[in-house]
Amino acid sequence: MPEIGPQALPLQVAYEFGIHHDFADEIESIRAMSIEWERSYTSSLRRGYIVDLLQKKGLFEEFKNAHWPNGNTREGKSLTNRYLRIMEQYKAFLENEGSVESDENELADQAFAAESDLRDFLAQNLSCMEVGLRLFEDGERSGIEFPVDSGRIDILAIDRDDKLVVVELKLSRGRNKALGQLLYYMGWVDRNLSNGPCRGVIVARDISDDLIVASSRVNGVSLYRYHLQVSLERITE
Repeated sequence: MPEIGPQALPLQVAYEFGIHHDFADEIESIRAMSIEWERSYTSSLRRGYIVDLLQKKGLFEEFKNAHWPNGNTREGKSLTNRYLRIMEQYKAFLENEGSVESDENELADQAFAAESDLRDFLAQNLSCMEVGLRLFEDGERSGIEFPVDSGRIDILAIDRDDKLVVVELKLSRGRNKALGQLLYYMGWVDRNLSNGPCRGVIVARDISDDLIVASSRVNGVSLYRYHLQVSLERITE
């Protein structure tokens, strides 16, 4: 995917947008940041930090509508997720003092792309998980990749009783750390959004026995195992 041109998030316009909205210091720290790794994704990395900043300020939708209409398309949403993933990889790189190998980064990119497809499918078909479940929307933010103080909720939904439901996706194995992450998100939602205790869901291809035992001790947490199916459509004779 090209890093320049009208399809990508326009960095300079985003800088000006942030300055216009009175957070010039944060913008300047992104623009002037010294990038310490050897990967070539410097522009995408800065875009990731810009998206993260605008989402936390509640201004990303306004920015897209005014300056980046491609961001509202499927392609644009995939680009947005890619920018955020590269940012998370860079943070992990710094935390591990540069020990993340390039092949591990490539695998992470591939896994994230597949997880994004799963997330987008579930977000559009929440009823396959629970009747009456719908995506959270509040005018400014979407329930897909919903930003919180320390991370992003894969899917934030509302059930038929108008209670919030936190959905955490794990592409490969639903390991025990997924439960801790889910509980943090649930606690954040209860404190900041919910009108009552929210529920949590972990969706994974493999649900371990340890995770089943651990989640049995937590009220309001459900586990789902997903199964992938592939069909072929003939295009030419």
